[in-house]
Order: sequence, then C-alpha cells, then structure tokens
Amino acid sequence: MNMEQALQAFIAESGELLEDMERVLLGVLQEDDPSDAVNAIFRAAHTIKGSAGLFGLDFIVDFTHVAESVLDKVRDGAIVLDESVVALLLACGDHTGRLVAAAAAGQTEADAQLLADAQPLLEGLNHLLADASGGLQAAATAHAAPDAMAAMPAGGSPPPLQALPAGRAPDHWHISLRFGKDVLRNGMDPISFLRYLNKLGTITAIAALPDELPGLAEMDAESCYLGFEIALRSNATKAAIEGTFEFVLDDCVVHILPPDSEVSRYIDLIDALGPRSDDGTLRLGEILVHCGSLTRRELNEALQLQHSGAAEPLGQLLVEQRRVQQPVVEAALVRQKQIKDTRSADHQSVRVDAEKLDRLVDLVGELITATATATQAGRHVQNVALQEAHSTLNGLVQEIRDSALQLRMVRIGATFNRFQRMVHDVSREIGKDIVLQVRGEDTELDKTVIEKIADPLTHLVRNSMDHGIEPAAVRAERGKPAWGTVSLNAYHDSGSIVIEVGDDGGGLSRERILAKAVERGLVDAGKTLTDEEVYNLVFEPGFSTAEQITNLSGRGVGMDVVKRNITALRGTVTLDSRPGLGTKTTVRLPLTLAIINGFQVAVGRSVFVLPLEAIEECIEFREDSGHDYTELRGRVLPFIRLRTLFHVPGAAGSRQSIVVVREGSQRFGLIVDRLLGEAQAVIKPLAQMFAHLQGISGSSILGTGEVALILDIPALAARAVAVQRSAADAVRTAPH
Repeated sequence: MNMEQALQAFIAESGELLEDMERVLLGVLQEDDPSDAVNAIFRAAHTIKGSAGLFGLDFIVDFTHVAESVLDKVRDGAIVLDESVVALLLACGDHTGRLVAAAAAGQTEADAQLLADAQPLLEGLNHLLADASGGLQAAATAHAAPDAMAAMPAGGSPPPLQALPAGRAPDHWHISLRFGKDVLRNGMDPISFLRYLNKLGTITAIAALPDELPGLAEMDAESCYLGFEIALRSNATKAAIEGTFEFVLDDCVVHILPPDSEVSRYIDLIDALGPRSDDGTLRLGEILVHCGSLTRRELNEALQLQHSGAAEPLGQLLVEQRRVQQPVVEAALVRQKQIKDTRSADHQSVRVDAEKLDRLVDLVGELITATATATQAGRHVQNVALQEAHSTLNGLVQEIRDSALQLRMVRIGATFNRFQRMVHDVSREIGKDIVLQVRGEDTELDKTVIEKIADPLTHLVRNSMDHGIEPAAVRAERGKPAWGTVSLNAYHDSGSIVIEVGDDGGGLSRERILAKAVERGLVDAGKTLTDEEVYNLVFEPGFSTAEQITNLSGRGVGMDVVKRNITALRGTVTLDSRPGLGTKTTVRLPLTLAIINGFQVAVGRSVFVLPLEAIEECIEFREDSGHDYTELRGRVLPFIRLRTLFHVPGAAGSRQSIVVVREGSQRFGLIVDRLLGEAQAVIKPLAQMFAHLQGISGSSILGTGEVALILDIPALAARAVAVQRSAADAVRTAPH
C-alpha cells in the first residue's frame, strides 16, 4: 500500500471512528456504568490522533490531543460527564470531521476558517482541563528537573547509562521501548523521542539493551538496534506518555507500566491488545508480555520449564513462580478465547469500492438480458438439449443476480443512528425534551435507496419534532410524559421495505388543514373528504399550517419535496394521525432499483411488467357490466383497464384476465389480454421527456429486443382508490 492509499484508508477509518464516537456519546448518559463507553470514545479519538501523526497532519493531531486529554480526565473521574461536556465533545467530533475532510482535500494545515472554528472549542476544552487539574500538570511540566538526557547535545552520544533501581519509587512510570530496524530509514531520530520525555517529567534511570545488536561484520549503518528500559517520574497520564511515540508507533514496540501497576491496569492492557504468533494463533505468554505484566526473559524461563516436562499449563506455572498475579492470567485467557472466536470473522470481511459493486450489478443486468435473448432463440430452434442448457443457465444467472444484489444490501440501522445526533441537537435548539426510539435496524435494502432516502427522512423527523411534539407544559396538561418520543421503524412487507416515522405528539388538526386547503383553493368549500385525503394535503407544494416560521419549518417547503423524492424512488408515502395521540408517516419503497422479479402481461402487442411480489392472483375476467369494479369473494375489487389507460390500439380479446395486485392495504385489479409469466426484469429509467407519464416507472429490454414498460404500482393504486369509492357507493345504494 502506497502513501496515497494509506491516506485514503485513514480518511475512511476516521469517518467510521467519528460515527462511532457520536453514537456512543449520544447514549453515554443513559449508561448505568459509562466506563466502557468512555473508553471506547477515548480509543477512537486516540486512534485518529495517532494515525494523523503518521501522515504529518499536525493540525489534526494538535486539536485531537486536547480533546483526548479531556477524555482521559473523564476516564479518571476528574471531569464529570454531563450534558454540557457531551455537547462539547460532539462539537469537537464535528470539527475533527471537518479537519479530516480538509486533509482529504489535500490540505496540510488548517486554514483561517478552521482555526477560527476551533478556537471556542479549544477554550472550552482547556477550561475543563484547568478545572480538573488546577494547573498541577502544567506546573509539574514547567518545573521538571533537567537530567542528563535533557542536557545532551543534539546528535551527541547519550550519557553514561544508569542501572535501573531494584525497586522504583511509587510515582515512577516504567517504559519498555524497542525501536524497529527501519526507524532511521523512515526519517525518525530515536534519541529525540527520549529527549521529548523530559517535557513530561524526569527520566530518573535508563538502561540500553544491546540484545539486538549484531556483530560488527553484520551491522547495517542504516538500521537501528536500540532498545531501552526507562524509569520516568511524571504526573502525566499514560495517554500523554504514549503520545510521545505516536509518530513511530509502527516502527517500535513500547510498553508503559503505570506507577504501582495495579492488577486492574494490566487487565485493561490485556483487553486492548491481541498479539498473534506467526501461524495466526494466540498465545497466553505473548499476551502477558505485550501487556507488560511479564518480561520476555521470564516468559522464556517459564517456557523452558514447561518444555522440560512440567505438566502444568503456562498460566499456572507463571502464578506459581509469582511472575504474574492470578487475575491477570485469567484476563489473558479470556482475551485469548475472544480473539480466537472472532479471528475467522475478521478475515471474512473486505472493503469494496461502491463503484465496483454498481458495475457488477450493471453487468449482471446485461447478462440477464443476453440470457433472455438466447433462451428466446433456443425456443425457435426446437432443440431439447439446447433448451435444457438454457434452463440451467437461467438458474445460474438468477443465483448470480441474487448474490450481486445481496452485496449491495446494507442495513438501515446506520442511517437511523444518524438521526440520534439530529434529535439531540434539535431538541436542545427548540427547548423540548425528545428521545428517539429505533426499531428494525437490521432491515436491509439497496444502498442506492439508502442514500436517497436520507433527506426525506430528515424532513419527516424534523417535522415530527417541530410540529408534532408539544411543549412540556402542554404535555403535562394532557397527562403525557414531559419528554416526547419520535420513533423510526423499518420492516419488509411483500417485496418492499416499509419505513415508519412516528411521534406521540398532538396529532394533525384536520380542521386547520382543510381550512387552509380551502383558503388556497386546493379544495372546494363543502366538499367531503376522508381523513386520509385531508392529511395528504400537507404534501401539496407550499402547504403549511404553521403559525410562525422557525429554523426548522413553517415556510411550506419540505413535505412536497419528501413526496417527490419518494415517488422518484418508485415509492409511496401516506399519513395517519390521531388527535392527541400522535402522527405516523409510512414510506413504502422497493428493495432495489436495479433488477426485479417480474411478471409479464400483454395488452395487444404491448408488453408490461409488474413486480412479482405485488401480485396476489390471476383470475378470468368476464365483462358483465359497464362498471370498473367486480366482486371477488364477497368484496368489491376495483380494476383498471390497461388498454384504456394507455390507449393501446385494437379491440380486446375474447378472453381477458384480471391480475389482482396489492399495494399496502389496497387491492385492485388490472385487466390484460394475456399472461406471459415470470421473468427477471432489468430496470431502465425513463428519459426525462417521458417523466409526465402516469402509471409507468421504467422500462426493460425483452429477450426479443423489444421494450417492455414497467408498471408503477403505487401510482395505479392511487388511481384505483377513486374507483373503489364509487364502487362502494354503488354497492350500498344498489337494491337488494
């Protein structure tokens, strides 16, 4: 991997880490024990800082270092994590995201705007640090006693080495440092890192290890063979000490043992590390060495004893020799098992460019069309063997299609979780206490649909918060909890995905909506409308019943855009509201926009395709009246004559069929001449010049090379609603 690829990987990883930080921050205050959450936030910030340092992105390192210091104080309990601290850390995460975006754009330093944006955040962070430490750490750093390392001239030789004391003082950190052979080739000066340690405290003792030093004949002047054991007296945190080596972490092995190294600290280190041997397995001794609770020499001695015939497991031997405490061994064994269990899963995950997946689906679509053409040709040849081969090929192509589409399927949970932050920020802005409940996070749909549905969902959630949820005082008067609830739910239904956005607010005012519609001339005064028809008026362009304009809504812009964007995805949106109880918006979308299992029907010489999942049954049609409805098992079934709707020339055949279709709770029929059967359909979007067509959502190429039109089931269902009402009225008024 070259540096450019590594930088792109850093940018992608940083985005994921920032999303994780935001998600954990939004829920940390609800945790009974927030320590794990705080540790996760700290690790994410530290990883971004360390990775940025590898690429010389100092403007990212400098900012995240301050945020990391605050998080370290939160971990230690010196800073209380409350709503204001969470808000500040969320803002810091946002700014870090902007810094990473600047790095992705090629910037190597922060511009004036980024510096100005960072200033209030840094002031807030430094204020927290000052309150937490009272300036003790700054004082300790300023008055740290100089030692031989600090006095060493640049490029000179280190002072005479001191042996490490047998028992160090309780306030000493122990640093075990091994530089890699390529550290010099990568432009790093090992001595400069030791010199920098004096800014954090005082190196009271240091020992150089010549273990890796080869003979003079084998020595490479460009290779580094340095290793050190260091005793450091400092009030700095472990994160600050580790930060000294952030630019060289990939070229060295460093273990930092805290003063009075408690068992709990070792266990934390074990949880954070998962070393592996060359064959990919995990060994207890390696974990203990890497966590700092065991030296390599002690491990080797224990292994030699075990190989000489000792029957006890390694962990038991180490405990008996009093090399390691029992809880540390137990923690290492648990960690060993955890990493073994997840190792195979780690190797099965791979990151793939989205454009490659799109190209794969496009090729599969062309393959489906080509296969249909070959099958059509095989039927004319009347060769049984060829037809069997085509049948087998069709089955394989269908499996390839399903696999290719599955690769593009992603969980909607990631999209839902983004709204946690929006609900958190907006509720603070409008002065309401609102929580977001999410269900159906594991529901999957095509990534293209996911990308395009985010904006409509944002409008719906904002409207629920601004218009739906009442102020706390009003909710109290109505006997409701002070906090309002906005809910997001997703599930599969009949080959579609249904997304529900609900709230437990005051509901829509039917009277106000109707009055506004009459005022604007959208509805004739005195006309009777159903609740559904009234509520759907809010999707009209520019329609709004808000009494005042806010930053969120009230300008009459938004809901019409929601409907237009959802319709463009071949979806539908409906509203259901109950006064005093809340409102629910239901969005129904296709699972994919690329390829569908279709059912072909013919009207005259024209071929139409319906999504197979929408079809309930097919029955024979008998013309017995001039009505556009019939009776099916005691229920009125409205139908649409496709010949009439699309002005297909020619007379209807003597035998016609009704294709019974379901869209949500709506059932209706389509009158066709012939049923052609199932076939996979590659969806081709219609050109802009055909955008005005009603009832058509796209096209597909048949095996014969002809074009088939894909029916827009939601649009046809809406057309059938009027037919159903008139049919119901006719049934009620008919003589019995």
